[in-house]
Amino acid sequence: MPGPLPDGEPVPPDGALPDSALHAVGARGFGVYVHVPFCSSRCGYCDFNTYAPGELPGWRTEGYADTVLAELELAARTLGTAPAVDTVFVGGGTPTLLPADDLARIVAGIDKIWGLAPGAEVTTEANPESVTPASLRALRAGGFTRVSLGMQSVAPGVLRVLDRRHSPGRAAQAATEAREAGFDHVNLDLIYGTPGETADDFAASLATAIGAGVDHVSAYSLIVEDGTRLAARIRRGELPYPSDDVAADRYLAAEAALTGAGFTWYEVSNWATTPAGRCRHNLLYWTGGDWWGIGPGAHSHVGGVRWWNVKHPAAYAHRVAEGQSPGAGREVLTAEDRHTEDVMLRLRLRGGLPLDVLDPAGRTAAEKARADGLLEIHDGAATLTLRGRLLADAVVRDLLG
Repeated sequence: MPGPLPDGEPVPPDGALPDSALHAVGARGFGVYVHVPFCSSRCGYCDFNTYAPGELPGWRTEGYADTVLAELELAARTLGTAPAVDTVFVGGGTPTLLPADDLARIVAGIDKIWGLAPGAEVTTEANPESVTPASLRALRAGGFTRVSLGMQSVAPGVLRVLDRRHSPGRAAQAATEAREAGFDHVNLDLIYGTPGETADDFAASLATAIGAGVDHVSAYSLIVEDGTRLAARIRRGELPYPSDDVAADRYLAAEAALTGAGFTWYEVSNWATTPAGRCRHNLLYWTGGDWWGIGPGAHSHVGGVRWWNVKHPAAYAHRVAEGQSPGAGREVLTAEDRHTEDVMLRLRLRGGLPLDVLDPAGRTAAEKARADGLLEIHDGAATLTLRGRLLADAVVRDLLG
């Protein structure tokens, strides 16, 4: 007997999309996400579809780029003619465990199949210890325009709780190496609210990120995901659960320090020094654009159809080798689904949410949120205030009724 179907409806073996999804591909931009599922070790807070040595029989990075390129060929047959690719984002995992030449081959493959738009943004994530000055120069020469480094913290105790392997100063050093390699756009990721983190710890992390000379900083509150090593430690009472009040204090500290250093928020958790420094790939997600996800567990969205690949790298590679879509399941978003996502995501942006997106009850709720100091309304758009950013999820719920 066959097993149960994955969540969502099944994906056709050839990955064919409904005609309705294809007629306006790229109207809000078109990007490619490439997932690299390998890590040298697993961080205690991570629940991403990644595999460290010992977690995946036959764990190896060799040949992975060839499988990605083969899935790209399948995607090209499914999508047919597509607009030029505005953004590429290689995430993981730790993409830079692949040789820089393999990552460059993937970028070249995307360019060959769909074409990179002039001035396309091409980003790779990296752990600070997984890059060198030589590998960063090779990535820059291979077409990458942006690098996003997982810094998280400079406090040794925080790094230990998060199971991060790099030294406290390595992330800033890697950022300097990236700029010297020719990257104009460098991001540092921070996590705040880790059990045991002090206000001084986070202030030091912010100061180090600012001092590294990067043009983008992301700062996220720690989320304790079920099934992670961190969740198990908290459940056993070894660590306290993160405090919402502490997280709010940390966010306010980030806003003050980054704004004071010339950064401007453009999404609730993201700051950049210039408009050019903003992550265009993430903006594609937040503004309802289309993207094709490549790799095990990668998600895609084209024309109101969302689908996701099988998670296990071996199952993924087998399907691709057989010339079949690696899609595990998909859903066709309803107009209500798309409206809900539009409100949820666009309200998080500094550009705000046009009020005409809302129904009458939503516009009434927006006026109340403005009166409560959670929204500003200018030129027909609602934008979160600083206090509103702390309560963004609640504001969204009110606007959606």
